[in-house]
Amino acid sequence: MNSVVPLRVCRLRPERDAELPMPRQMSAEAAGMDVCAAVDGPLVVSPGDRVAVPTGFAMAVPTGFEIQVRPRSGLAFRHGITVINAPGTIDADYRGEVKVLLANLGSEDFVVERGMRIAQLVVAQVPRVQVEQVHQLDETVRGAGGFGSTGA
Repeated sequence: MNSVVPLRVCRLRPERDAELPMPRQMSAEAAGMDVCAAVDGPLVVSPGDRVAVPTGFAMAVPTGFEIQVRPRSGLAFRHGITVINAPGTIDADYRGEVKVLLANLGSEDFVVERGMRIAQLVVAQVPRVQVEQVHQLDETVRGAGGFGSTGA
């Protein structure tokens, strides 16, 4: 399946952010599109802090899809920088600026610089569901076993 999903992206401040790359997949088979910080100057994220980092753009996500905001593995591994609500969801009806909620789980200050790749966006299809209230659910081997119930 090599279908292409159109994603309309609008720069919110084109006169200021024209040099920033649009979201893009960094390799031919990458699942996510890297997004960059549209900060005016260095933004320090201290250990334990969380910040909403602007990207300078808004999107029109196609109906039936969501955009998942995910951490970049290199930032997570090297610096302890993650997306606090990973994966975050951008709904098809949201038209505001995309902001990335970063958290510093590391032990040192982390500086977000203008144009730095800070997260990745993954387009995911979302089925519509109809909730049906029932009096009882079918039984499974696992049953109501929760966290850790299927093994170590």
